[in-house]
Amino acid sequence: MKLLIASDIHGSLAATEKILAAFDACGADWLILLGDLLYHGPRNPLPERYQPAEVAGLLNGYADRIIAVRGNCDSEVDQMMLDFPITAPWQQVLMEGSRLFLTHGHLYHPGARPPMRLGDVLAYGHTHIPQAERVDGVICFNPGSVSLPKGNHPPSYGLLEEGKLRVVSLATSETLAQVAITL
Repeated sequence: MKLLIASDIHGSLAATEKILAAFDACGADWLILLGDLLYHGPRNPLPERYQPAEVAGLLNGYADRIIAVRGNCDSEVDQMMLDFPITAPWQQVLMEGSRLFLTHGHLYHPGARPPMRLGDVLAYGHTHIPQAERVDGVICFNPGSVSLPKGNHPPSYGLLEEGKLRVVSLATSETLAQVAITL
């Protein structure tokens, strides 16, 4: 199973077009969205081509291949625009020998983890800063932000394939960080 993981679109039509093109090109089975899809948030600048309704329309074309969680900027009004569920604060994907715990990052994050076993993956967004590392036996993975990256990082997303989680530059497809899921 191949997964593309993205977070923090924040209503950017430009970022949505790029991440959907990457999804189509890489042949992933599922598109995992870690929240903050349509609204930019009061503390963020407007992202490039801020067009939340158009973002919703594009994402709806992939509704049957999206697994999403709610971010701190997502609301019931956003859910009304989307054809796939976004209101769960977390989701889980079970894999052979490990579990992906999917969350936005404002409730659960490396400093406030849910109960996890060795080898499980905490996949989160919210900080807009990529991370791919093993912390106390649990893999902490943040794909960064496709629209409003922070910490001088480029826009990025994640890929899970062949037992590895990679943070990938949205512009160049270069691997920025990676961690193996298997011990």
